[in-house]
Amino acid sequence: MPEFFHDKKLYYTPIEFALNHIGGTWKMPILWRLHKNILRYGELKKDIPHITDKMLTTQLRDLEEKGLIERKVYAVVPPKVEYSITEKGLKAIPIIETIMKYGYELIQEAGIEFPPK
Repeated sequence: MPEFFHDKKLYYTPIEFALNHIGGTWKMPILWRLHKNILRYGELKKDIPHITDKMLTTQLRDLEEKGLIERKVYAVVPPKVEYSITEKGLKAIPIIETIMKYGYELIQEAGIEFPPK
């Protein structure tokens, strides 16, 4: 497979490029929550309890920059900001579902009680 550059970064495979968009600990959980609902920052933070404010902000900005989510700011006091998934982001949902299903299968095969009691 030929390597390629994008935004001054070298990629060796299309898989690596795709994982740059949706990979990591937090991007898929954020996309998963936004595919069903438009959410505000506080709602996302509450629904993903272990993510720090800095990490949530960073991941939201990255997903927005890549065109996977949209940020809508309302001119009210106090400021209101909503996040929603884009058509491009919705294309990742079947992939996330497949990874989630595979993860559940691996958990089951390993004999792990999930969810833990």
